[in-house]
Amino acid sequence: MELVPDMDRVSMVRKRDGTLVDFDRNRILGAVHRALMATGAGGKAEAEKVADEAVRRVDEKYAGRVPTVEDIQDIVVEVFRDMGYERVALEYESYRRRKEEVRGIQRALGIGVEPKLTVNALEVLRRRYLLRDESGEIIETPAQMFRRVARAIAAADGAYGDDPKKAEEEFYLMMSGLEFMPNSPTLFNAGTGTGLAMSACYVLPVEDSLESIFTTVKNMALIEQSGGGVGFDFSRLRPAGDMVRSTKGVASGPVSFMRAFDTATEIIKSGGKRRGAMMAILRVDHPDIMEFIASKAKHGVLTNFNISVAVTDEFMRAVEDGRDYELVNPRTGKSVKRLSARHVWSQMAENAWKGGDPGVVFIDEINRHNPTPHVGRIEATNPCGEQPLLPYESCNLGSINLSRMCKNGDVDWEKLRRTIGAAVHFLDNVIDVNPYPLKEIDAMTKANRKIGLGVMGFAEMLIKLGIPYDSKDALALGERIARFLEDEAARASEELAGRRGAFPNYQGSIWKSPRRNATVTTIAPTGTISIIAGCSSGIEPLFAVAFMRHVLGGERLFEINPLFERVAKERGFYSSSLLDKVVRQGTLDGIKEVPEDVKRLFVTAHEIAPEWHVRMQAAFQKYTENAVSKTVNLPRSATPADIEGIYSLAYRLKCKGVTVYRYGSKGEQVLNLGLGEEEAKRRVTASGEYAGGMPSDTCQVCG
Repeated sequence: MELVPDMDRVSMVRKRDGTLVDFDRNRILGAVHRALMATGAGGKAEAEKVADEAVRRVDEKYAGRVPTVEDIQDIVVEVFRDMGYERVALEYESYRRRKEEVRGIQRALGIGVEPKLTVNALEVLRRRYLLRDESGEIIETPAQMFRRVARAIAAADGAYGDDPKKAEEEFYLMMSGLEFMPNSPTLFNAGTGTGLAMSACYVLPVEDSLESIFTTVKNMALIEQSGGGVGFDFSRLRPAGDMVRSTKGVASGPVSFMRAFDTATEIIKSGGKRRGAMMAILRVDHPDIMEFIASKAKHGVLTNFNISVAVTDEFMRAVEDGRDYELVNPRTGKSVKRLSARHVWSQMAENAWKGGDPGVVFIDEINRHNPTPHVGRIEATNPCGEQPLLPYESCNLGSINLSRMCKNGDVDWEKLRRTIGAAVHFLDNVIDVNPYPLKEIDAMTKANRKIGLGVMGFAEMLIKLGIPYDSKDALALGERIARFLEDEAARASEELAGRRGAFPNYQGSIWKSPRRNATVTTIAPTGTISIIAGCSSGIEPLFAVAFMRHVLGGERLFEINPLFERVAKERGFYSSSLLDKVVRQGTLDGIKEVPEDVKRLFVTAHEIAPEWHVRMQAAFQKYTENAVSKTVNLPRSATPADIEGIYSLAYRLKCKGVTVYRYGSKGEQVLNLGLGEEEAKRRVTASGEYAGGMPSDTCQVCG
């Protein structure tokens, strides 16, 4: 301890870096309040009492001296215990240990104090990503993980006469700087020597025979073992009740076979890294369409599937005209029945209102933009709908963190340009070093070389630029970002083609200039990689301003949006009572001490009118070669008619698909808001891996 002359009370504190700062009771109060809220043990009044006692003991013990931050934290723990808050003391101590681990990791990263990995980012990395030895002990740091991935992906440069070391350093810096993240299977598997694949998105064909169906189940298992998600079009399967000549029996139909896929996925659990996920698609003119639409109506059924109806232009015209349309047996190609298009349309909306499924895929719009129509027609997408693929095609994804592409109140376009070029290089290299699970996937993927570069952290970028999410300025910026991403990614792909050659199926494709990749851009739901990067998911708005995050061992961490915290402090309305109010509802609505302009800027997903969600998706889709994954969040009070309107708007705005989620429509969800009288005493809570979008585990697999 250092002696400070003429001081009867503590007035200075020594920080961990050795610097001295003024002693601030409010810092103790804030830490105490967060700990009490995280455990549900109290609010502001209890925090004031604990903080007062802690300050009294600090003055008593260290009067005339300069305590360290750790000294003060030790006293806080002591006060918690003496005042009967034993559980709070234990969790406060646990939080301190995790924070120290984070600081150690930052030192290991070799990139100084910025950017900071959050506590939850560290938890996600430790639980899912960092390598372990045979006894289950972690054997790499996040820095070593980024280096492992960078080295493995850069190795492809050697085959083209380029220097892998140069690429490795470029890849390492953008990942460790949290400016770009590849999809999770690349982080899981690159450089591990396990032979597991690095792509996130696959489509497998399902032909109309028992042998084909169960061969596809086997192939799906191989893919999910590496952490990938798979999409299927079940439209070729004959309908339930149709004739099976080989056995003189009758067919059970697509939905019955979907259960076999679902059960297999439940067993696999994606190799222990994360749960498997699938997309089931059925054409709207399949005879079993009504059974398919209602297939997830019962809770706990087909839980590993997202389902979407492949809607055609002809069907949409029938809906608009109020007429019937034909259902066609895929075995015979003959019409077997007619249905009211509007009735089917309303049933799709009704079931989506009940539980979020089915989504809609506008299959003709997708094929209008199919880059290789001479190779085949696209019939299915990956599990979250943003990656349309041909049978046996795979695609690897990556996302740029837009929250780190701002400078002096504007977009740092030059930094964004450099990051796009490096990211395209990275994703193209993945295609070469990827150990594919099937020879058919190897051949098709390398023939088209599709990549999907997208973005995350768009909500934070808007906040930094002072633009509300639900505004015309936000739509304009979204469209500008998407166009810049598309132009620069295409340019980078053309430059790679000049050095390495165009994708083999280039001749006959829609592209006029040789490119390395048949597609380059995709907007994905980034899930856990956005948690690692410390930003919002994809192009989603904030899901809450403050909330409780569930982590390991049943513990909860209080999280507040750091941009809001900064604004609140700069403008003088930050207080512990404010935090208590915000975490109870997640939003700033009705909180008097928050200025109106701040409320507009920090608008959350459930406060935004559904039309703005759709229009933002359309703004990005206008310049995205693949598709855009975006959840249209709806309040509990929304009606099926509202959903019909959303579907129609998405079609008119030329989205390639649309997914809605009405709050509370699933029995179990990974986001719970403090809404309604009965929930008034609760806090907003989110699972450890929820980053925004649809609050469903099945929709968090593409990051």
